[in-house]
Amino acid sequence: MVDETDLGHLRRCVELAELALSVGDEPFGSVLVGADGTVLFEDHNHVAAGDETRHPEFEIARWSAGHLSPAQRAAATVYTSGEHCPMCSAAHAWVGLGRIVYAVSSAQLTAWRDEMGLPRGPVLPLPIQQVAPGVPVDGPAPELAAQMRALHRRQHATS
Repeated sequence: MVDETDLGHLRRCVELAELALSVGDEPFGSVLVGADGTVLFEDHNHVAAGDETRHPEFEIARWSAGHLSPAQRAAATVYTSGEHCPMCSAAHAWVGLGRIVYAVSSAQLTAWRDEMGLPRGPVLPLPIQQVAPGVPVDGPAPELAAQMRALHRRQHATS
């Protein structure tokens, strides 16, 4: 269940996705929040330079492994504009991060890409729980779908 606190953090993820798009990258953004509600780390996509592993969720996993104890990681929540891809889901599980809350699902993103006539990516868009079944997951947040869809349409209208 996505509540008002979650929506606040997801809105920040959408802002970060918009920032990514404004600097020529794909519109994805993520925020790591500690158990006490403190924002610990935030990032957006950095794949435009050619390294397709530079997803913000993967960066959160890397950062948390080096900066947080296992207990802190398990108690943290990762908020993200789009559901984790399999690579990011695996990284999340391997470092022992806690709950994931996403604004739009992989299924939604796939449908939008199909509508725009874009090719499928090289990795299956599996739901998080198929890759990392022990991770608690909430989403999508219907309140943010139109805004995220618009960002993705804008990305591909200019590319």
